[in-house]
Amino acid sequence: MTARSRFYREVSVDSPSPVEGGYRVLLDGKPIRTPAGSLLLLPKPALAEAIAEEWRVQGKKLRPETMILTKLANMAADQVIPNRQLAIAQIITFARSDLLCYRAETPGSLVDRQTAAWDPLLDWARTRYGTALVAGTGINFVEQPTEALAALERAVTEHDAFVLAGLHAATTLVGSAIIALALLENRLTAEQAFAAAQLDEIYQAERWGQDSEAQNLAIRRSEELSDIARYFYIVRG
Repeated sequence: MTARSRFYREVSVDSPSPVEGGYRVLLDGKPIRTPAGSLLLLPKPALAEAIAEEWRVQGKKLRPETMILTKLANMAADQVIPNRQLAIAQIITFARSDLLCYRAETPGSLVDRQTAAWDPLLDWARTRYGTALVAGTGINFVEQPTEALAALERAVTEHDAFVLAGLHAATTLVGSAIIALALLENRLTAEQAFAAAQLDEIYQAERWGQDSEAQNLAIRRSEELSDIARYFYIVRG
Protein backbone atom coordinates (compact mmCIF):
# COMPACT_ATOMS: atom_id res chain seq x y z
CA MET A 1 0.00 0.00 0.00
CA THR A 2 1.31 3.43 -0.95
CA ALA A 3 1.93 5.71 2.01
CA ARG A 4 -0.30 8.77 2.17
CA SER A 5 1.45 12.06 1.46
CA ARG A 6 1.55 14.72 4.14
CA PHE A 7 -1.30 17.15 3.38
CA TYR A 8 -0.84 19.79 6.09
CA ARG A 9 1.78 22.29 7.26
CA GLU A 10 0.91 23.34 10.78
CA VAL A 11 -0.27 21.33 13.77
CA SER A 12 -1.81 22.94 16.85
CA VAL A 13 -4.05 22.19 19.83
CA ASP A 14 -7.08 24.23 20.81
CA SER A 15 -9.02 24.48 24.07
CA PRO A 16 -12.28 22.58 24.44
CA SER A 17 -15.42 24.40 23.41
CA PRO A 18 -18.42 24.50 25.77
CA VAL A 19 -20.46 22.61 23.18
CA GLU A 20 -18.08 19.84 22.12
CA GLY A 21 -15.86 19.43 25.14
CA GLY A 22 -12.44 17.83 24.87
CA TYR A 23 -9.21 19.12 23.37
CA ARG A 24 -8.78 19.03 19.60
CA VAL A 25 -5.70 18.61 17.43
CA LEU A 26 -5.81 20.91 14.42
CA LEU A 27 -4.12 20.40 11.06
CA ASP A 28 -3.87 23.79 9.35
CA GLY A 29 -6.70 24.92 11.61
CA LYS A 30 -8.99 21.98 10.87
CA PRO A 31 -9.72 19.42 13.63
CA ILE A 32 -8.60 15.83 13.22
CA ARG A 33 -11.36 13.32 12.68
CA THR A 34 -11.33 9.65 13.56
CA PRO A 35 -11.48 6.91 10.89
CA ALA A 36 -15.23 6.73 11.57
CA GLY A 37 -15.57 10.44 10.82
CA SER A 38 -16.08 11.79 14.34
CA LEU A 39 -14.21 14.73 15.80
CA LEU A 40 -11.29 13.44 17.87
CA LEU A 41 -12.00 14.99 21.27
CA LEU A 42 -9.30 14.32 23.84
CA PRO A 43 -9.83 14.43 27.61
CA LYS A 44 -6.47 15.94 28.59
CA PRO A 45 -4.26 18.65 27.11
CA ALA A 46 -1.16 16.48 27.58
CA LEU A 47 -2.66 13.77 25.38
CA ALA A 48 -3.64 16.32 22.75
CA GLU A 49 -0.12 17.77 22.73
CA ALA A 50 1.46 14.32 22.47
CA ILE A 51 -0.78 13.39 19.55
CA ALA A 52 -0.07 16.74 17.91
CA GLU A 53 3.63 15.99 18.15
CA GLU A 54 3.11 12.65 16.36
CA TRP A 55 1.64 14.60 13.44
CA ARG A 56 4.31 17.32 13.57
CA VAL A 57 7.23 14.92 13.19
CA GLN A 58 5.83 13.15 10.11
CA GLY A 59 7.84 13.61 6.94
CA LYS A 60 6.62 13.92 3.38
CA LYS A 61 4.90 10.55 3.75
CA LEU A 62 2.70 9.73 6.73
CA ARG A 63 3.74 6.65 8.70
CA PRO A 64 0.71 5.48 10.71
CA GLU A 65 2.77 2.81 12.47
CA THR A 66 4.66 5.59 14.25
CA MET A 67 1.45 7.24 15.50
CA ILE A 68 0.41 4.85 18.27
CA LEU A 69 -1.11 7.53 20.50
CA THR A 70 -3.34 8.67 17.64
CA LYS A 71 -4.31 5.07 16.98
CA LEU A 72 -5.25 4.44 20.63
CA ALA A 73 -7.24 7.68 20.90
CA ASN A 74 -9.10 6.78 17.70
CA MET A 75 -9.87 3.37 19.16
CA ALA A 76 -11.27 4.98 22.30
CA ALA A 77 -13.48 7.30 20.24
CA ASP A 78 -14.67 4.89 17.54
CA GLN A 79 -14.79 1.57 19.35
CA VAL A 80 -14.78 1.87 23.13
CA ILE A 81 -17.10 4.85 23.69
CA PRO A 82 -19.87 3.45 21.42
CA ASN A 83 -19.49 -0.12 22.73
CA ARG A 84 -17.78 -0.03 26.09
CA GLN A 85 -19.07 -3.43 27.26
CA LEU A 86 -17.66 -5.19 24.20
CA ALA A 87 -14.18 -3.83 24.91
CA ILE A 88 -14.41 -4.98 28.53
CA ALA A 89 -15.70 -8.41 27.48
CA GLN A 90 -12.80 -8.86 25.06
CA ILE A 91 -10.28 -8.07 27.79
CA ILE A 92 -11.94 -10.59 30.10
CA THR A 93 -11.89 -13.17 27.30
CA PHE A 94 -8.10 -12.94 27.33
CA ALA A 95 -8.16 -13.37 31.11
CA ARG A 96 -10.07 -16.65 30.69
CA SER A 97 -7.01 -18.09 28.96
CA ASP A 98 -4.38 -15.75 30.35
CA LEU A 99 -0.80 -16.47 29.30
CA LEU A 100 0.34 -16.57 32.93
CA CYS A 101 -1.93 -19.52 33.66
CA TYR A 102 -0.44 -21.94 31.13
CA ARG A 103 2.77 -23.51 32.33
CA ALA A 104 5.29 -25.90 30.84
CA GLU A 105 5.72 -29.38 32.34
CA THR A 106 9.34 -29.61 31.20
CA PRO A 107 12.20 -28.74 31.03
CA GLY A 108 12.76 -27.83 34.65
CA SER A 109 14.71 -24.68 33.81
CA LEU A 110 11.74 -23.27 31.89
CA VAL A 111 9.31 -24.29 34.63
CA ASP A 112 11.46 -22.51 37.19
CA ARG A 113 11.69 -19.39 35.05
CA GLN A 114 7.92 -19.27 34.54
CA THR A 115 7.32 -19.74 38.25
CA ALA A 116 9.74 -16.98 39.20
CA ALA A 117 8.36 -14.47 36.66
CA TRP A 118 4.65 -15.26 36.61
CA ASP A 119 3.66 -16.34 40.12
CA PRO A 120 4.41 -12.90 41.62
CA LEU A 121 2.13 -11.31 39.02
CA LEU A 122 -0.74 -13.67 39.83
CA ASP A 123 -0.14 -13.00 43.53
CA TRP A 124 -0.19 -9.25 42.86
CA ALA A 125 -3.49 -9.55 40.95
CA ARG A 126 -4.99 -11.54 43.81
CA THR A 127 -3.99 -8.89 46.32
CA ARG A 128 -4.79 -5.89 44.12
CA TYR A 129 -8.08 -7.02 42.58
CA GLY A 130 -9.18 -10.08 44.53
CA THR A 131 -8.91 -12.19 41.39
CA ALA A 132 -7.43 -15.62 42.09
CA LEU A 133 -6.65 -17.03 38.66
CA VAL A 134 -5.66 -20.70 38.49
CA ALA A 135 -2.53 -21.94 36.71
CA GLY A 136 -2.17 -25.36 35.10
CA THR A 137 0.28 -27.37 33.00
CA GLY A 138 0.00 -28.96 29.60
CA ILE A 139 -2.25 -28.01 26.70
CA ASN A 140 -5.66 -28.53 28.30
CA PHE A 141 -7.89 -25.50 28.88
CA VAL A 142 -7.72 -24.15 32.43
CA GLU A 143 -11.18 -23.21 33.69
CA GLN A 144 -10.99 -20.00 35.71
CA PRO A 145 -13.21 -19.45 38.76
CA THR A 146 -16.28 -17.36 37.98
CA GLU A 147 -15.66 -15.12 40.98
CA ALA A 148 -12.07 -14.44 39.88
CA LEU A 149 -13.20 -13.29 36.45
CA ALA A 150 -16.01 -11.23 37.98
CA ALA A 151 -13.53 -9.45 40.26
CA LEU A 152 -11.28 -8.72 37.31
CA GLU A 153 -14.20 -7.40 35.28
CA ARG A 154 -15.15 -5.03 38.10
CA ALA A 155 -11.59 -3.70 38.18
CA VAL A 156 -11.47 -3.20 34.41
CA THR A 157 -14.90 -1.54 34.34
CA GLU A 158 -13.67 1.26 36.62
CA HIS A 159 -11.53 2.75 33.85
CA ASP A 160 -12.66 5.35 31.34
CA ALA A 161 -12.79 4.75 27.59
CA PHE A 162 -9.32 6.13 26.87
CA VAL A 163 -7.66 3.93 29.49
CA LEU A 164 -9.70 0.95 28.29
CA ALA A 165 -8.44 1.47 24.74
CA GLY A 166 -4.85 1.21 25.94
CA LEU A 167 -5.66 -1.73 28.19
CA HIS A 168 -7.32 -3.56 25.30
CA ALA A 169 -4.35 -2.90 23.03
CA ALA A 170 -1.83 -4.05 25.67
CA THR A 171 -3.83 -7.18 26.51
CA THR A 172 -4.09 -8.14 22.87
CA LEU A 173 -0.39 -7.50 22.28
CA VAL A 174 0.92 -9.55 25.21
CA GLY A 175 -1.83 -12.16 25.53
CA SER A 176 -2.35 -11.44 29.20
CA ALA A 177 -4.85 -9.20 30.95
CA ILE A 178 -2.77 -9.44 34.13
CA ILE A 179 0.43 -8.24 32.45
CA ALA A 180 -1.52 -5.42 30.79
CA LEU A 181 -2.99 -4.33 34.13
CA ALA A 182 0.43 -4.54 35.77
CA LEU A 183 1.76 -2.22 33.07
CA LEU A 184 -1.16 0.17 33.59
CA GLU A 185 -0.66 0.18 37.37
CA ASN A 186 3.13 0.67 37.14
CA ARG A 187 3.69 -2.75 38.67
CA LEU A 188 5.81 -3.49 35.60
CA THR A 189 7.80 -1.28 33.26
CA ALA A 190 7.27 -1.77 29.54
CA GLU A 191 10.55 -3.68 29.37
CA GLN A 192 9.55 -5.95 32.25
CA ALA A 193 6.08 -6.51 30.84
CA PHE A 194 7.48 -7.48 27.46
CA ALA A 195 10.00 -9.85 29.05
CA ALA A 196 7.22 -11.54 31.03
CA ALA A 197 5.05 -11.89 27.93
CA GLN A 198 7.91 -13.19 25.78
CA LEU A 199 9.39 -15.49 28.42
CA ASP A 200 8.86 -18.70 26.45
CA GLU A 201 10.15 -17.19 23.20
CA ILE A 202 13.19 -15.72 24.95
CA TYR A 203 13.94 -19.10 26.52
CA GLN A 204 13.73 -20.92 23.20
CA ALA A 205 15.87 -18.29 21.46
CA GLU A 206 18.55 -18.70 24.14
CA ARG A 207 18.64 -22.42 23.49
CA TRP A 208 18.21 -22.62 19.74
CA GLY A 209 18.84 -19.13 18.41
CA GLN A 210 16.42 -16.66 16.83
CA ASP A 211 15.91 -15.90 13.15
CA SER A 212 15.95 -12.33 11.92
CA GLU A 213 12.21 -12.22 11.15
CA ALA A 214 11.26 -13.26 14.68
CA GLN A 215 13.76 -10.81 16.10
CA ASN A 216 12.37 -7.91 14.05
CA LEU A 217 8.82 -8.81 15.10
CA ALA A 218 9.87 -8.86 18.76
CA ILE A 219 11.48 -5.43 18.39
CA ARG A 220 8.32 -3.96 16.86
CA ARG A 221 6.14 -5.43 19.59
CA SER A 222 8.48 -4.17 22.28
CA GLU A 223 8.39 -0.66 20.82
CA GLU A 224 4.60 -0.74 20.59
CA LEU A 225 4.32 -1.81 24.23
CA SER A 226 6.59 1.06 25.22
CA ASP A 227 4.29 3.43 23.33
CA ILE A 228 1.28 2.00 25.16
CA ALA A 229 3.07 2.49 28.50
CA ARG A 230 3.68 6.13 27.55
CA TYR A 231 0.01 6.47 26.59
CA PHE A 232 -1.00 5.10 30.02
CA TYR A 233 1.26 7.63 31.72
CA ILE A 234 -0.34 10.50 29.80
CA VAL A 235 -4.00 9.51 30.13
CA ARG A 236 -3.65 8.74 33.84
CA GLY A 237 -1.39 11.67 34.66
